[in-house]
Amino acid sequence: MINLIDISKNYGDNQAVRSIDLRIQSAKTTVLIGPSGCGKSTILRTIIGLISPDSGEVNIEGDTLRPNNLISLRRKMGYVIQEGGLFPNLSAKENVSLMASFLSWDKISIQKRIDELCDLTKFPKDALQRYPIQISGGQRQRLSLMRALMLNPNILLLDEPLGALDPLIRSELQQDLKDIFSTLGKTVVMVTHDMGEAAFFADKIVLIKDGQIMQEGNIYDLIKTPSNPFVTTFINAQRNHLEKIGDI
Repeated sequence: MINLIDISKNYGDNQAVRSIDLRIQSAKTTVLIGPSGCGKSTILRTIIGLISPDSGEVNIEGDTLRPNNLISLRRKMGYVIQEGGLFPNLSAKENVSLMASFLSWDKISIQKRIDELCDLTKFPKDALQRYPIQISGGQRQRLSLMRALMLNPNILLLDEPLGALDPLIRSELQQDLKDIFSTLGKTVVMVTHDMGEAAFFADKIVLIKDGQIMQEGNIYDLIKTPSNPFVTTFINAQRNHLEKIGDI
C-alpha cells in the first residue's frame, strides 16, 4: 500500500530522517514510535505530501508521489492530528463535510455519509450544529476522525491523535478506534510516544531513533529479540505503559 524508498529529510543542520526504507502493508495498522524529535511525524507528513523529502521517493498504491498527482493521491488519505485541527469558525457538520462540499457532493449524499460516520464513531448527531469549542475533547477527536473518513479514503494517518486527552477518555477512545480500524479494514499509520498504545493498536511497530529505524515487528519481537541496546532501553523505560498486554 505504501512504500518509502531511501527517504531523507534535513532541516538546516538537523537530519530529521536518514535514508529510511519502509513498506507499510495494506489493511494493517502500523505504529511509528520513538523519542521526541526522532522523525516519526516527519515520516507521516512525508507520506501525505505535506513535506517533500530531500531524497528518495514515496509510493502510494503503486504511484510515486509527485507534484502533479499530489492532490489526487492525498484524497486517498485521511489525516488526523493531535487535538483534531478543526476549524473553530465552522460547525461540527461543516468541518466534516468541508471536502465533500468542495468536491460538489449533493446534500443528500453528504448527509447520508455524515449519518454513517456518526454511527461508526459514536458522535452524537445532536452535536453536529455545535462549534468545536462547544464540544468535549473526546468528541473533537471523533469529529476529526469523521472528517478524515468523509471521502472514504483507503489510508488513514493519525499523528498522536489521543495525546491531549485525559486518561479515562483516552482509554475509551482507544478501544473505539481499534474497533473502527477492524470494521473498516483500512491501511492505518499512527504516530505515538506511548509503547502501551503502540502495542494495543499495532500489527507492526516501527521504532525510530535519530531519524533511523531501529527495529520493526510486533511488541513481542521488540521485547524478546531486540536488535540493539536502544530497543531494550526504550522498552524498559515504558514498562509501566505495557500492563495491558500482560506478562512481559
